Amino acid sequence: MLHQTKGITLKVTNYSESSVVAQIYTQAFGLQSYLINGARKPKAKISVNMLQPFHLLELVVYNKENNNLQRIKEAQHLPVLKQIPLDIVKSSIALFLNEVLYKVLRHQSPDKQLFDFLENAIIWLDETEEGLANYHLIFLLKLSHYLGFKPSLSNLPYFDLLEGRFVSILPAHVYTLQEPYSSYLRELVNCSFSNCNNVKLKREDRSYLLQKLVDYYRLHTENFGELNSLYILEEIFN
Repeated sequence: MLHQTKGITLKVTNYSESSVVAQIYTQAFGLQSYLINGARKPKAKISVNMLQPFHLLELVVYNKENNNLQRIKEAQHLPVLKQIPLDIVKSSIALFLNEVLYKVLRHQSPDKQLFDFLENAIIWLDETEEGLANYHLIFLLKLSHYLGFKPSLSNLPYFDLLEGRFVSILPAHVYTLQEPYSSYLRELVNCSFSNCNNVKLKREDRSYLLQKLVDYYRLHTENFGELNSLYILEEIFN
């Protein structure tokens, strides 16, 4: 049966001499693996160049329950991203966040609100002319809400990454944020993308917070592992 759905490409793997398997997070079906025959041929109807990570797609797909590999009938970029592919800062942010998404969405059920958040966040990143230094931090914090481990806010001085909440007594483990970083985190949670530069952070403080947020995701996501793109992102912002 044919279905129309939006999708976000997360990963593409060569399948044969000319075909690929694309893992796409779809609005209608969650994460799906699609076999695309001939995608690497010069005149492919659905070419591998269309399947760039962190790009938005409008899809017409075949969906058969219990199939590990589905098929795509039609695909097009909608909207066509203009800046992310060409801007080194935006493309590096997209690469990093795409790797995070691939790790956390592997077992995620279809969720329209989550998909709408991702779609809006990608479009905002592509279109904005504002500074982006805190964008990835706010993205991770907002994403955690949809994944079920958004930080629980209070004015207490320590943030316990294991518990996902602020506490009054310093926990007896290393997964903790102390001042001033707990206050920075509290400010960032309350930010939107449009005012993400309101929180003024030094480069080293931003890097430390990012490492702690990655730890937070690792603690709350099964088999999260390492992020290969983290080093690239830190080099860009350095």
